[in-house]
Amino acid sequence: MTILEVKNLKKSFGSVRAVEDVSFSVEAGEIFTIIGPNGAGKTTSLEMIEGLVTPDKGEICFGDLNWGQHANKIKKMIGVQPQSSAMFDLLTPEENLNLFATFYDHARSTEEILEMINLSEHRRQHVKKLSGGQRQRLAIGLAMISDPDIIFLDEPTTGLDPQARRNIWDIILQLKELGKTTILTTHYMEEAEQLSDRVCIIDQGKIVTIDTPSALIEKLTNEREVVLSFVDGTEAAKEVHYFTKTLDSVVRSELDGASLTLWTSHPEDTLYTLFGFTKEKDYQVEQVSIRDMSLEDVFIEFTGKEWRD
Repeated sequence: MTILEVKNLKKSFGSVRAVEDVSFSVEAGEIFTIIGPNGAGKTTSLEMIEGLVTPDKGEICFGDLNWGQHANKIKKMIGVQPQSSAMFDLLTPEENLNLFATFYDHARSTEEILEMINLSEHRRQHVKKLSGGQRQRLAIGLAMISDPDIIFLDEPTTGLDPQARRNIWDIILQLKELGKTTILTTHYMEEAEQLSDRVCIIDQGKIVTIDTPSALIEKLTNEREVVLSFVDGTEAAKEVHYFTKTLDSVVRSELDGASLTLWTSHPEDTLYTLFGFTKEKDYQVEQVSIRDMSLEDVFIEFTGKEWRD
């Protein structure tokens, strides 16, 4: 069931066209991730959908509801964790959650939220003394206090260490288990690939592509990158390099000293043939690695830009 539909959103700030033409729909219960380079328009798009910024043109519908006629109803069905979260530093996580709960007719239990965001042990510690990861978890908890159907998370893991980032991932996956719809923006490709049901790539204010991470990668290519390094050095790598040019399964190959990188759509068959050749020549392969194409490769292919945090 479609829970959110966005049609032809446009927004300019003076001469700057932040969002040119953005349209997509989100299904109930999915994790929908928006990615794009800095200045691509993803945060502006999110803020328009959240009702924080008024679009110049376009429609935003939450089922049969829209911001123009049903703002109060929409506010009760969404939870927002912005990039800069508003919380009271001299209050505790428990006090912050209890305070935010008073803003709603029906709030989720503070005890339940604290447990879900793993802050039960820090419930009475002042927010200003929490770590960055703990503050981000509390920000998500505050977005969840109204028990919303849709939760917006704008770059919730930016600047966090890997462990703190994984803790946020666990919360997002818990939200999915609860049947919540999560709309996420992120700078981290691994995060988008691991968490998302679907990914939307935005560049220069326009949507470039939308699909599941696996489908986007499959659309890019079915090739795999294989790297071999040789104990016998440059001469062995060079001779194997020449040999790969006779193989139909090898699309291209590159030589770098004693290391050979090749791209093939049939890595198992290719390696079987190559190992037969190296055994015949009595060359020793020191290391072999096979790399799948990733969402970062998709990003670079569609936008022509290297990823920047």
